[in-house]
Amino acid sequence: MMSTEQEVLSAQQLDELIDLIKKFHGFDFSCYSKASLKRRVIRIMQNKKQTFYDLKHTLVNNQHFFQEFLDEITVNVTEMFRDPSFYKAINNQVIPYLSTYQHIKIWSAGCSSGEEVYSLAILMNETGLSKKSFIYGTDINTEMLKEARKGIYSLKKIKSYAENYQYSGLKGSLTDHFTIMYDAATVHSELKHNTLFSVHNLVSDAIFNEFQLISCRNVFIYFESELQEKILELFYNSLAPLGFLCMGSKETIRSDKFKKKFKVINSKENIYQKIVS
Repeated sequence: MMSTEQEVLSAQQLDELIDLIKKFHGFDFSCYSKASLKRRVIRIMQNKKQTFYDLKHTLVNNQHFFQEFLDEITVNVTEMFRDPSFYKAINNQVIPYLSTYQHIKIWSAGCSSGEEVYSLAILMNETGLSKKSFIYGTDINTEMLKEARKGIYSLKKIKSYAENYQYSGLKGSLTDHFTIMYDAATVHSELKHNTLFSVHNLVSDAIFNEFQLISCRNVFIYFESELQEKILELFYNSLAPLGFLCMGSKETIRSDKFKKKFKVINSKENIYQKIVS
């Protein structure tokens, strides 16, 4: 095994791989964080004991392997009520506004295995808004979306999620929203009823609805500034007038163009509201 990342995968090879993936599979990783992408590609090569040539050959000739590759490249770290203070802020500062709408459409972009979607569904349920809300969960990772649709999580995870739920300030019990079965728990069907999971590529796909709230948390940190701005354009155009955009704890709107288009609702939790000019 080579001793350094530079010896294992050069910048030129990484660019070559990005071009190959775009040509054969239609996924454009050119504006993803190069450092993050490089680390993940090297890890795949090492785990598969592949040379760079081997990796290219398999990506071109094996569609199943490309799906495995995509699963490794895309980041799937998530949990229910992650960053509980964020959900407390949504409850206190956003829900009162959303409650004035006759219909509430929410988009969880980069939803991975669905925990954030179900967290938002529980929040809507406990604030009395579930009957007039619908939540779309999207991701480019089809395997993660399959897990999201099932809504089945281990009891070990549920225990951790329940602690997050408590700190979020909600008054009920997380387990009220699950059916416990042996070593796992399934999301109640009433929560699934108002959700839809589907494939959507933030890099290349277009607007597909108008939303009162868009949540894309802990995704932007893996994109270069050019791609961040492109996705902000997509989100801005997808939001209803005065709609809300939620970003991760380490993310913020840095573009001068979009700072003028959003009002800061909560600077700590990175919650913004679309300004109507």
